[in-house]
Amino acid sequence: MGAAGAVAADLAGWGPVPAFAVTATASLETVAAVVGGLLAGVPCVPVPPDAGPVERGHILRDSGARLLEVDFARRAPSPGPLPSADAAGAGAGDPALILYTSGTTGVPKGVVLSKGAIVADLDALAGAWEWGAQDVLVHGLPLFHVHGLVLGVLGALRTGSRLLHTGRPTPEAYAAAAAAGGSLYFGVPTVWSRIAAAPEAAAALSGARLLVSGSAALPTPVFRDLERLTGHRVVERYGMTETLITVSGRAGGEVAPGTVGTALAGVTTRVVAEPGAEIGELQVKGPTLFSGYLGRPEATAAAYTGDGWFRTGDIASVDGEGVHRIVGRASTDMIKSGGYRIGAGEVENALLDHPQVREAAVVGVPDADLGERIVAFVVAEGVSGGELTDFVAARLSVHKRPREVRFITAVPRNAMGKPQKRRLLEGEEQGRA
Repeated sequence: MGAAGAVAADLAGWGPVPAFAVTATASLETVAAVVGGLLAGVPCVPVPPDAGPVERGHILRDSGARLLEVDFARRAPSPGPLPSADAAGAGAGDPALILYTSGTTGVPKGVVLSKGAIVADLDALAGAWEWGAQDVLVHGLPLFHVHGLVLGVLGALRTGSRLLHTGRPTPEAYAAAAAAGGSLYFGVPTVWSRIAAAPEAAAALSGARLLVSGSAALPTPVFRDLERLTGHRVVERYGMTETLITVSGRAGGEVAPGTVGTALAGVTTRVVAEPGAEIGELQVKGPTLFSGYLGRPEATAAAYTGDGWFRTGDIASVDGEGVHRIVGRASTDMIKSGGYRIGAGEVENALLDHPQVREAAVVGVPDADLGERIVAFVVAEGVSGGELTDFVAARLSVHKRPREVRFITAVPRNAMGKPQKRRLLEGEEQGRA
């Protein structure tokens, strides 16, 4: 707490400021900065360490934050204990973090997360995952996203568990952490895919208590490979920067590939679908939601329905047991073809079941006859497009088969492993130019 106390003292010396920023490297300096901000009551703005000058400049200007340099060697008395800020307590609505979105639909927006929202989310996850002081949390994720920072750092502080950050999330580093008593592992699908491709490293995780995947859908073949190699069925969870984690599988519960579990304590979900449709937009309510987009009241209002539900923009289905399956983004993953509404994720999972397919991304491309035709971009060898089309048609409804299969060397992804389908679509537009 000494380094965090020094940060809090520095912030107090600045006088009133709306926020402060820190270059969020995977380091103790970042942890000290975030905790120091909580002690001082000043929201922290984590800046990605690889941000270019335009992105960094936008974040600092938009937030009004002053960049703080942290020296972990400096120590100062803590001004007090960390505020508990339970969901109903004083200070729960005070801002704790301002995280910037990826900017896929415009310039990055600052998402204001309150102390109460963070506490409500971490306590709900602690219950769902049976996460406590007995655990050793292992991950190597960046500390400027919800996954690595809120769950991976503040979650450990909230539950009292030890945290072992591996620096980089490599299979070798995760396997080595097992010798240090690693019991709870966080990763994104890219991390788990690489571990599944390294059998010795995967086998080292057999003694873990729980493996958790998030930030993007875990491919079914990776799920199955990890189950075979580690003996664990990976728990998936779902959330957004604006909502934190709202839905998750449970420790000791039934876990099925392609599903993200049930709503967490205090969270309510609904799927808004057209009449007769099985899938629709997932909307949520609960104490984990953000306070709003910084300085953008119109964007904040537009994110909610008239009756107060947050629009996730994700397409989902929910079964009779309340188990959620995320099909994809409404903007890129809801395909309307020949009068049918088709979720790209379902077709992708079917393609990934083929032993020759390593990656798959499915999009809808404008079509004069069908409205949109299903186009599959795949990374595969030793199989033809026609064979893959027939493979999908044999497993799903015939109208869900790809009308076209294109072979690529890799699916473009962002730093968290999420497919960047717009880049595939841009390629389609260039191809037609």
